[in-house]
Amino acid sequence: MPKLQLVQDPAADALLEANPFALLVGMLLDQQIPMEVAFAGPKKLADRLGGLDARQVAEYDPEAFAALCAERPAVHRFPGSMAKRIQALAQVIVDQYDGNTAALWIDGDPDGAEVARRLKGLPGFGDQKARIFLALLGKQYGVTPKGWRAAAGDYGKAGSHMSVADVTDAGSLERVRSYKKQAKAAAKAAKA
Repeated sequence: MPKLQLVQDPAADALLEANPFALLVGMLLDQQIPMEVAFAGPKKLADRLGGLDARQVAEYDPEAFAALCAERPAVHRFPGSMAKRIQALAQVIVDQYDGNTAALWIDGDPDGAEVARRLKGLPGFGDQKARIFLALLGKQYGVTPKGWRAAAGDYGKAGSHMSVADVTDAGSLERVRSYKKQAKAAAKAAKA
């Protein structure tokens, strides 16, 4: 399996590859900022915390955690609200999965639809984000439960360049950006 190249920075991508919680946090941060900036966020947190663990994040003092997220370079353009979301996400991972993020897609040998349902139950994960993350798990993380492509919808299609699930190098990052730009323009035109 090829190494993740979501950030295009070897150290940040290595963290995402080795740490399922970091990957999940990166997906949470992937809104209103460039995707590679979002997925670089977990490395910033890991550097500031000395690691990135759901239990550690859930138990961290909220004000101090918000300050860590706001430290320059900030983890997100909205560090305060994202700090709360990251801690809420960490708390769910601790409470429902005993701090083990991979249990989301392992416990009970779930099929793709069940993994998607579990992802949608996370703070900050709506239907689209859940489908994109499921596609990322299947296409690049080696997590391929039965029916994952169908549950991921168009994001699960082989050969697509629609989301972070399809970013494997600088060229594919540009193709995904181009797709998103076209989709945004089409949505704007449809409203007009």
